[in-house]
This record gives sequence, structure tokens and C-alpha cells, in this order.
Amino acid sequence: VVSISILYEISKGHNGLEEALDSILDQASKAVDSGANIIILSDRMVSKEMAPIPALLACSMVNSGLRKLGKRSKLSIIVESAEPREVHHFALLFGFGASAINPYLVNEIIGQQIEQEDSPEYSFSEAINNYNKAVGKGILKVMNKIGISTLNSYRGSQLFECIGINTKVVDKYFPNTPTRIQGIGLYEIEKEITKRHRK
Repeated sequence: VVSISILYEISKGHNGLEEALDSILDQASKAVDSGANIIILSDRMVSKEMAPIPALLACSMVNSGLRKLGKRSKLSIIVESAEPREVHHFALLFGFGASAINPYLVNEIIGQQIEQEDSPEYSFSEAINNYNKAVGKGILKVMNKIGISTLNSYRGSQLFECIGINTKVVDKYFPNTPTRIQGIGLYEIEKEITKRHRK
């Protein structure tokens, strides 16, 4: 198991994000060559200097990049991120190659809410199980609408369309994904990250 940080130096801006994404793919490729069969893409350890790369961008980059190198079938990708909250977030991550997802911030928020209640209705583990069950049912509903019955068939299927992202970004980071409407590029994505990071 190899853990790869999906953070970049905020001071480097757009170039820092692009360099970090290339570095993540390079680290993943070397990890496979060293015998790793599980890679964890983690955005923990965010600081004033280090900002998180969007989990979907990093996951898709590693998934498609390793596929081009002929190494994708040799490993599983686990996404450990503060980003995924809603069913759609999970559906996208699975659709772009994630094997498992650890939404650690959601789990911490659930724990905090239970601590703040005078007489909580559920224990921490029960509340987490309920959340996981709800997300699981939501993903199943998404798959059923498409006519896919197993997560293995759905994983990496890229059954989505990019809206509002330009062709250059889609071709590099989300290859083989249709995009009929042009939109923002990596520069604008980085500006959005910076804005959130400063807040």
C-alpha cells in the first residue's frame, strides 16, 4: 500500500497544480513498479502552504494515466478526501476509477454532531453505518438508471459528460469523456481552489 498526497503548493498557482498532477501520476507509476497494488490518494494535511487538488481531477488523472501506461489493472485506487459528501460525488469518483472512498471529513462532522447532542439518537458507529448505507443506496439507484447491476461494471466506466470545462482539460485529465460545451480551464480551476483555500 502506498499513500500519495494530492496537495500542491498554493504559492505556485496554476503551474503548481499542473506539476503536482504530473507528479502524482509519476509517483503512482513508480509505486506499481515497486510492487504496490493499492494506492491511496489523500488530501489530508492541508495547511496554509498546501492546498487540496480536487479529488475527481486527481483520481481521473491517475486512472487514465495508468491505463495509457498499461498498469491500471495492477492496482486499486482508494480516495481519502474531505470533498465527497453527496451521492453524486461518490458516483463520479467511482465512475472515474476509484475502488473505495474514505470521506473522512463527513465522518468527523457526524462525530461532532453526536458529541454536541444532549441525548444522541445513534452511536457514532450507527450514524456512520446509516450514512454509508444511504450513499450505497444512492449509488445503486444511479447504476440502476443506467442499467448496470454491479459496482465492478460501473467503476471506471466514465458514463458522464463534462459541462463547463474546456476540451484541453478534458482531453488531458478526463480522456474519452464527451464535452459539447466549452468552459473553464485548469487556470480557472486553480483560482477556485485558491479562493476556497483562503476562506
